[in-house]
Amino acid sequence: SQTEVLFTLLRSCQTTTMPTILLLLTLLGVLYSHGHGMSREEKRKNQVVEMFDHAYQNYMDHAYPADELMPLTCRGRVRGLEPSRGDVDDALGKFSLTLIDTLDTLVLLNKTTEFEAAVRKVLSDVTLDNDIVVSVFETNIRVLGGLLGGHSMALMLKERGEHMQWYQDELLHMAKDLGLRLLPAFNTSSGLPYPRVNLKHGVWGPDSRTGTETDTCTACAGTIILEFAALSRYTGDPVFEAHARRAMDFLWEKRQRNSNLVGTTINIHSGEWVRRDSGVGAGIDSYYEYLLKAYILLGDDMFLQRFNIHYASIMKYISQPPLLLDVHIHKPLLPARTWMDSLLAFFPGLQVLKGDIRPAIETHEMLYQVTKKHNFLPEAFTTDFRVHWAQHPLRPEFAESTYFLYKATGDPYYLEAGRTILDNLNRFARVPCGFAAMKDVRTGSHEDRMDSFFLAEMFKYLFLLFAEDEELLFDVEDYVFTTEAHFLPLSLSTAPHSSSIPLNKTELDDSNFDWTCPNTRLLFPDPAFPRNLREPIRSAVDRSCPRPLNLLTPPKAGISNHLLIQAVSTVAAEDGVRFMQEMMELSSQQQKEQLPPRAIQIVSHPFFGRVVLTAGPAQFGTDLSKSSTGVRGFVTIAEPYSGCSEITNAEYVQGHIALLQRGQCMFAEKARHIQKAGAIGGIVIDDNEGSSSDTAPLFQMAGDGRSTDDITLPLLFLFHKEGNILLEALKEYREVEVLLSDKARDRGVTLGCSVGKSDHSGVLVRLSE
Repeated sequence: SQTEVLFTLLRSCQTTTMPTILLLLTLLGVLYSHGHGMSREEKRKNQVVEMFDHAYQNYMDHAYPADELMPLTCRGRVRGLEPSRGDVDDALGKFSLTLIDTLDTLVLLNKTTEFEAAVRKVLSDVTLDNDIVVSVFETNIRVLGGLLGGHSMALMLKERGEHMQWYQDELLHMAKDLGLRLLPAFNTSSGLPYPRVNLKHGVWGPDSRTGTETDTCTACAGTIILEFAALSRYTGDPVFEAHARRAMDFLWEKRQRNSNLVGTTINIHSGEWVRRDSGVGAGIDSYYEYLLKAYILLGDDMFLQRFNIHYASIMKYISQPPLLLDVHIHKPLLPARTWMDSLLAFFPGLQVLKGDIRPAIETHEMLYQVTKKHNFLPEAFTTDFRVHWAQHPLRPEFAESTYFLYKATGDPYYLEAGRTILDNLNRFARVPCGFAAMKDVRTGSHEDRMDSFFLAEMFKYLFLLFAEDEELLFDVEDYVFTTEAHFLPLSLSTAPHSSSIPLNKTELDDSNFDWTCPNTRLLFPDPAFPRNLREPIRSAVDRSCPRPLNLLTPPKAGISNHLLIQAVSTVAAEDGVRFMQEMMELSSQQQKEQLPPRAIQIVSHPFFGRVVLTAGPAQFGTDLSKSSTGVRGFVTIAEPYSGCSEITNAEYVQGHIALLQRGQCMFAEKARHIQKAGAIGGIVIDDNEGSSSDTAPLFQMAGDGRSTDDITLPLLFLFHKEGNILLEALKEYREVEVLLSDKARDRGVTLGCSVGKSDHSGVLVRLSE
């Protein structure tokens, strides 16, 4: 560091003149005061920028013009060239998705020069006339939203007179071109869009390869209005807003009239609900978000009326603080499932916009405790807070709600939550070529993906969380965030629009506004109030809440007392306690035991534990789940590679972890041969080219039908793709050390000897603080 350099100079100053020493001491004092004058939040804000640079620069260096970065293999993901991942790939349209999705993030982070260069790249390199089938929903929120957000930022910068003086609405012209390519999807009798469209051939053409679908999700059809209305207001062409409104109207008409809830999947032709479970997570989430935000952006009271009616039903049936549980739309008092998905983490932020702070605090706290328990929010988790689906694709919804709660309350507790997010991203997701999604939060293994929303949303919310208002180039209060966190200016509410689109300005029932725009000083007269809300939830997630209560006796200390204080009555509090306990017990009964995956962590230079591969376990040998340290060693390829006969390079295998190829003999036989050669562990690599843990279920190696008690070393299985990552590392670096364990170890502790080394990109690898 600079301080260390100065101390070194001072130590060598025995022959230096006194004025020189005084000068050095003065410089040291300036550095000291500068370092100590920087607030903790400013350091975190700078850390957010450094992390963004690491992700963005690696995308530009290794992936552009591809849609997304593959951070483990340091290359771009091009649709058709990689194994299909199913519906996830529908977001990819060969239109440099990540760059477009990131445009307005560059401006928010004060990277105006980079923004200007990025806009020029989009205009010169990106084409939309591609014969490719894409998701209408994803293309709308990411690409159309990205172009509109970029356009709004370009106008703002141009008006300031420093950048973008050459700009003549080119991004808006691209946005309109894209909007016209999406419009054929809305050619249905109901007005609900087809879920997919061909960018070149539309829906109905013989070359479209789409148009046969009958179902779409509620969010897919109901998350169009912000982008399409903004496009209409910017261009003066009402057709886009009209189509989006028609889709919203149809969903509203098809709500279940008794419960006022909507289902998850709907038939786009008949309007019949296909999936009748209702919640605030995947499949429905942003429909509710866009009802409220359409009111904020467009000023149409109808959207607020509809949102308030839905919201009352959500709070009546779905919200069981701190849980948010799906119910059946026709029987809303019956839970539809005993687990929650991570997309519902946006909901506390939406409740802040609504003004309902208390349940927002409660649900956020539950999510925070689950995050601290597993390092990230699993894609789904049970009502007793165990992993249901173990993936985590670096979703930003929890950071979004954290930001909104901090803005609403000013409670520094939410800065702590933001620091947890930052630290976990750096400790567990950061790899030399970017940030990798978590394949399994239990093991810390990675998936070779970095979705565009990570750059579009995560860094926006974290930067805003730690930045002061005066540090921003513009006032974010003048904009509404789309569901992809793109900026649309509130001034669009007064922009010209067709008189054929009715604006509803009616007298609203005041009861709908009981919790709208609260005065937080009145809401929190006691600073301990939010803390009192959080404590019982923390206890519940930690599994330290009391056993089921005898509801005929006075409540004891702990979660019951807190719930009694919060609830409107003793009966309501007792019902709440009983409900949580029943759901936890039901979930425990339904949770099936399964042998979890293992982790292979590459710990040698230049990986330093940052690359973690998902490995299948064996039903024999060392049980890594019972080992506190795992097995650590250098890898070497066994000869013969199949491991099906006596190892001929035993002198190299001894004391090492042997690499073997699947096939030709039983797994137990391979293990016995390398164990006899003195290996300390083994890794079997699949011989089925193209196989990957991304697309195949977990593989578990069985024994050979006889006793395997003689096998005492650990044996793990890698699919072909993950195995190739290890083989390529061995080919390039010759000495590759790995850690075999039940889950990835904290690099700041186990791998602390690597602190200060550089990763591939030359960015300092920060393992701990």
